[in-house]
Parts: sequence; structure tokens; C-alpha cells
Amino acid sequence: MAEGFLKHYAKAEDKDVGIYSAGTETHGVNLLAIKVMLEKQIDLSNHTSDLVDAYLNSGITHLISVCDHAIEACPVFPEKVDHTHHTFNDPAKASGSEEEILNSFRKTRDEIDLFCSHYIKDTF
Repeated sequence: MAEGFLKHYAKAEDKDVGIYSAGTETHGVNLLAIKVMLEKQIDLSNHTSDLVDAYLNSGITHLISVCDHAIEACPVFPEKVDHTHHTFNDPAKASGSEEEILNSFRKTRDEIDLFCSHYIKDTF
């Protein structure tokens, strides 16, 4: 979700930045994440689940980690990287009815939306 919002806000602010998403594990893009992002007219259906190791030595200048597990398991980038950490609840771990789980995804989506809009404006 963060990649989708960062790309959206970078485009809206006419910022020429490359934005990539990767994790310490790959599980594919969650179908509920795709669904709640479409509610905001952002399509994640073509996004991929990549490993962060693929971006080592790639010249990345900014790194955002979004869960405590990621910050603990994230490899050290050899080049200077401005690292920002912000913990969001993982809606994929939510339990309850289908609607309660969907609402968990919406809540996290909206928190990520706010974070990403400020991040693009304040950083680039």
C-alpha cells in the first residue's frame, strides 16, 4: 500500500523519484490490500512482492520500513541511506468477520495514506 501511495503523491507533487517496494519475505500482494486501494483509485494488481536484497547496491537514497519485524531483519545497505521507520499494524494478521478484517485493511490504508502524503511533501 505504501508503494502505491508514494507513487501517487510523487506524481501529484511532480517529484521525479523512483519508488520500489520490497520486504524481508515475499508473500505476494494481498488481495484485500488490492481491494481497499482500489477504493482510493490506486491499482496494486500489477505490483510484485520483491525481496529487499534485490535493492542492495542499487543506489537507493531513502528507505522506509513499516513494521517492527522489517526493521529488525532489514539488511544494512552499503551506501548512505536515509532510513525512516514507521510502524503500522499489519492488517493481514487481523481476525474476525470478513467485514472486520476489511475494516482493518482500511484503517491501515488510511494511516499509510497520511504518512505517505507527508513523507513526499517533507522529503523531496
